Amino acid sequence: MNAMMLRQESSSEYPRSRFLCTFPVYSVLHHSQPTLTPPKLTTRMADVLDKVRRANRPPFYAMSVPEAREAYVAASEILEVPRAPLARVEDIAIPAADGTSLPARLYAPTCETLPVLLYLHGGGFVIGGLETHDSLCRQLALRSGAAVVAVDYRLAPEHPFPVAVEDSWSAMEWLANQGHTVGLDGSRIAVGGDSAGGTLAAVAAIHARDIGLSLCAQLLITPGTTANADTRSHRTFANGYLLEAEGIAWFFDKYIPAGLREDWRFAPLLADDVESVAPACVILAECDPLVDEGVAYADKLRSAGVNVELELYRGVTHDFIKLGRVLPEAHHAQSAAATMLKQAFEP
Repeated sequence: MNAMMLRQESSSEYPRSRFLCTFPVYSVLHHSQPTLTPPKLTTRMADVLDKVRRANRPPFYAMSVPEAREAYVAASEILEVPRAPLARVEDIAIPAADGTSLPARLYAPTCETLPVLLYLHGGGFVIGGLETHDSLCRQLALRSGAAVVAVDYRLAPEHPFPVAVEDSWSAMEWLANQGHTVGLDGSRIAVGGDSAGGTLAAVAAIHARDIGLSLCAQLLITPGTTANADTRSHRTFANGYLLEAEGIAWFFDKYIPAGLREDWRFAPLLADDVESVAPACVILAECDPLVDEGVAYADKLRSAGVNVELELYRGVTHDFIKLGRVLPEAHHAQSAAATMLKQAFEP
């Protein structure tokens, strides 16, 4: 492999690979691991999973939807750093296309007029919200110097596909057109999210291109991009790696009928055309069922001429970026995201 194309960056605390995508990274990663032997977890990540197992709490998919939502809120920030104080933390409302008022939260490190990241939380389109991702959004604002607006898009099964997609589009367009009303620079916008929120962000970036809205960047953290959970990493990490196959199936079934799953608004890897979408920072976890489709989407963007930075964190699982109390990789990933945003928002 050409060393100028792939740069391995590591320390004793966290190994990662940074791919500056000038070649088909999916094929490189796919063929570099020819067996189904799972990669080794970091010591700290293994400790987290051991504690999860010993706690013996029922998984989300064994709960009712209200119970799963309550459990996610209760557990979401236990292993995150404390909520950082910021100059502005304000609850606002953003109108959806049908007139529904969507709760949102604005985070800003200063009271100046700032560029803004629209952040779309993870949770399989079924759970999650402003409280589950508050600490992460504060860190992104603090580290990047930009504002972050998190939106409480409507969740399934009460609001199935494509409501979450439409809500995210409405929020993005509102920030572009009305961001100035809350002291934001609507001419400098990025979209981002983790897991299901990463899917929504990728789809929003395509939509922005289609409507002529210029985005500065898209931040895709462990996104889902395929129609079916059928990649090799889904088999390799089906059980015991935080996000499990039964959980993914539960989320999918609550959100979208099987017959609609090849719609690009659910599976952006199937989009016909991703040329001229915003530059991307794609942050992935090596021991994640979604890692193969994340790499494949980064490669799809690169093949279409989109600037892509792919950050692959070794030995950690899905949701690692929200485990900052115990994982140094979480801090490094947050810093990588913030650095990308700083550069993207430069006038």
